[in-house]
Amino acid sequence: MTITADRPTLTAPRTLISPELFDRLTARIRIDHPEHAHQAEQIMTEALAFLGACAVNPGAGLGPSDLVDIGWHTFLMYTEDYARFCQDVAGRFIHHAPDNDPAAAGAGASLSVTIAAMTLAGYPVNEAMWPTAADCSSQKCSQCHAGCTDSPTK
Repeated sequence: MTITADRPTLTAPRTLISPELFDRLTARIRIDHPEHAHQAEQIMTEALAFLGACAVNPGAGLGPSDLVDIGWHTFLMYTEDYARFCQDVAGRFIHHAPDNDPAAAGAGASLSVTIAAMTLAGYPVNEAMWPTAADCSSQKCSQCHAGCTDSPTK
C-alpha cells in the first residue's frame, strides 16, 4: 500500500463542501450524538479531511477513528450530497465498507497511516480526534468501531 498526494487538495477541509451542507451535517451530529455535540464541527472537519485523503489514495484502505467515523456515517445519510461530494473530490464513490469480522486485525491501514495520508494530502490533523498509539486501549487502532474502511476493492 502506497500513500500518495498526487492530486492537489484544499488545505481547509470545510471548503470541500458548502457552508450550508456543513451546517446541516454538524446539526445532525448534535442531534444524533448529543454526547459529542460540543465536538460536532471538529468531527465533521476531520471526517472531510479523512475523505479528502481517501480521495487521493484509492486502494489504501484508510480508516477513521471512532469520532471521525461519526462524521462519515452522518455524511453517508445524505446520500445525494455524499455521492456528489465523492464525484467532485475523488472522481469516484468512496465506499464505506465495514469488515464482516471487526475483531480481526489488519483489515485496513492503521490510524497512523491514515493520519500520515491526511497530512501528505495537505490537511491539518486535529490530534484530539485521533487516538495516539498510547491511547489504543480505548479503541481498535486500525479501523472504526464497525471495522469500516474506504474499500480498496471498489
